[in-house]
Amino acid sequence: MLLDRRLVTGLAGLLAVAKVSAVCTSDLMIDNFVKWTSGTNNLDWQNGDDGSMTAIAASNGQVVFIPSNTNQSYFYESFPCQQAKSNGYGGLRFTIQGPAGGSTGLELQTTANCNITSGRNSSYTIISGLTGQLQTITLPLLGFDGTPNYDSIIGLAWSEFSVSDTQWSIGNITLVCGDVSVPPVSVTTGVTTLPTPTTTKTTSTRLTTIVTSTAKPTSTACSSNLLIDDWESQSRLTFLGYNAMNQASSDDGTMASIVVSSHRVMLTPANTESYFYSQFGCLDAKTKYGGISFRIRAARGTTFAVTMGWYETCGSATTKTFTLTNAQLKWTFDGTERLYWFPFSVFTGIDASKLNLIYFSNFNAAVILGPMSFYCGTTATEYVVPAAPAISANVPRSTSPAPVSNAKSFVIDNFASQETNALGQWHGGDDGMTVTFGNNMITVSTNDSDLSWNTQLAPGCADMRNYTRAYLHIAYSGSNKFSVAMQQHNAQCDENIKPYPETWDSLEVARYASATDIYMPISHFHINLTRAIGFNLRGFYSTNPTYISKIEVVDSVPAGWTMPSKLPSGNLIFSCTRPNSFAFAIDDGDPKLAQRVMQIVKEANIPVTFFTVGLPLLDASTNLSKIYKDMAAQGHQIALHSYTHPKMEGLPDTQSIDWEYTNDIGAVRQVFGAGSATGHTNYFRPPFGTEGARMRQRLAAALRDDNPYIVGWSVDVEDWIWAESSTPEKQLDAFKRDLAMGGNLVVMHYLYNTTVEYLPQFIKLAKATGKQLMRVDQCMQDPKAPPLPKAGKGETE
Repeated sequence: MLLDRRLVTGLAGLLAVAKVSAVCTSDLMIDNFVKWTSGTNNLDWQNGDDGSMTAIAASNGQVVFIPSNTNQSYFYESFPCQQAKSNGYGGLRFTIQGPAGGSTGLELQTTANCNITSGRNSSYTIISGLTGQLQTITLPLLGFDGTPNYDSIIGLAWSEFSVSDTQWSIGNITLVCGDVSVPPVSVTTGVTTLPTPTTTKTTSTRLTTIVTSTAKPTSTACSSNLLIDDWESQSRLTFLGYNAMNQASSDDGTMASIVVSSHRVMLTPANTESYFYSQFGCLDAKTKYGGISFRIRAARGTTFAVTMGWYETCGSATTKTFTLTNAQLKWTFDGTERLYWFPFSVFTGIDASKLNLIYFSNFNAAVILGPMSFYCGTTATEYVVPAAPAISANVPRSTSPAPVSNAKSFVIDNFASQETNALGQWHGGDDGMTVTFGNNMITVSTNDSDLSWNTQLAPGCADMRNYTRAYLHIAYSGSNKFSVAMQQHNAQCDENIKPYPETWDSLEVARYASATDIYMPISHFHINLTRAIGFNLRGFYSTNPTYISKIEVVDSVPAGWTMPSKLPSGNLIFSCTRPNSFAFAIDDGDPKLAQRVMQIVKEANIPVTFFTVGLPLLDASTNLSKIYKDMAAQGHQIALHSYTHPKMEGLPDTQSIDWEYTNDIGAVRQVFGAGSATGHTNYFRPPFGTEGARMRQRLAAALRDDNPYIVGWSVDVEDWIWAESSTPEKQLDAFKRDLAMGGNLVVMHYLYNTTVEYLPQFIKLAKATGKQLMRVDQCMQDPKAPPLPKAGKGETE
């Protein structure tokens, strides 16, 4: 238990008796962190994390920390033994701030009585539904599991944080004098009628008591669990609606939130009508699998129902269901994560040879589920998530001494003005980014990896060739989980011409940073230094704030500083390089509209590039594999667009980024063949256009190609804004606007009928420019691209 792990060293000898004869007249403040630096709380007893946090500090009545691990990090408070119940303390109050939708476990540490210094016990509850803002939690002592001795409380501990590597805080920890009422909870149990997650009709079988059976599978011919969902990806589950079986999984928008993290999913119901399901297709589990197992973490008193569904006949329109509550399954919860399971046999009448779905409903509180799987035979076992195979970078990661430059140092930004930087040039952040000024410093905070902060070198192009051996220096504190990009202007040095910027190169800050300084060689930014615009801070992948006091170019770095090697980061492109060329680059959409798109481009007699998401490509029900094979056979380029469509740079770690690339590349090779040109494509379009150093570096490593193409756009039809609005024709206006500004590389989707039906007009407008329409690889003059077709009317080679 956490108590044993934590208190043997950190709290040894702290069980001195503190008997109080009088009933409390006021709250007892345990810790408001005024004594944090001495490692003690307000009661002069120990607190701390025993080194389990990545970082920890105290500020403004809060202890602020970053858990390094969701299961191993913790923070504890110890105090003299409190006879809380006898002395009139009825609850516990504290402030907390954690990620929106997050949760943490709270451990109450007790002994048999205040005269005993051994045999310590732990009881738990779960704190869920965090808002992302600082909030006050008040808990009755009766909210802890089991029967702890409330007249012998010796400590508290927060652990099992739902999200690691992000900032949390706890403060003003207080024992509350007097009664603390338990908020009323509406609990619904019994049979649930499913709101039918598919087009099939469902029927439900009512039950009164749990039915047990000694029936066993006719065969145990399986050697490992069959995975239903490992909660690998937030976007796979909530954006695409797939489980690990590539079957439908969703809440149909009924939950308040669904958060995937560390192979766990946290389901927070909006009300008792919220539900969540995961489908199996029509699975024959009868001869191999005995039931379903998964880990659950829920607070004491949590209730919900589990429904199993099966077909009468595979492919039929009727699904039969049977529902059991957690009480009927004899499941109880205490705030800790445990393995739970059920055999199929407890669901009366079930036909395990035609299983369709598992369905959770009637929640009265948040629930966290671990990997869910079918277990072999009659003995329940759990699915253990295997370690992800590492992608090895194809470049050395050694460091080397930093050379000295002869260039003159200069300050770019010292944040003395909100309007301009130290050079008198513009600086500013994207809409939605929180940037505050104060004391010649900015605080940057954002939860969107697509937002950025800019500071410019000149009103047009700045020639930085004399600074090839110089360094960008940023004085900072706080989070270093972001990228720095050096931007390149277009050839005309005109911001009214597309694209602007023309491109940029991004470096990963964490590789170049100490706790207080960032030094990046200008030579590591692979751009045309004669056309520099400025620097761009982007790709933030932590909500923890970053504090920046200076941005400058310097001629040297501190003595002893070593510089990491430059990692390949590919070619970020927004426009075609071939003269008089134009490319339609079309992202995935609705499979029902794909045939119409093919018809349109065939009639227009043009080759285009399609960026495909890997998971739907493998889903037989979408027919996308056949559609894209037909597209490739007709001469169109098929390229990569991630596996589940997340904001790649916003993913929490490189393992998550690698998982997207590995599966996406594998899906394309599976469909097109590893030996085909399409199966080895090195063109990738980041979902939402979100770019940063990590996703670029990992793409190069995954493809084993130092110069893959990261494809943006200079013509945006803005279908995501206008396609389903009352003015869908504004898609045409957007296309004409960007075309007039020189854009020649398109982004659009076939998600919406209006967008698809405007495609012929888009093509007509592009041809009217006199440019030749071609694939992206052709417009980039890629020597591996197929030769250009003979120019037709209105086109030039």
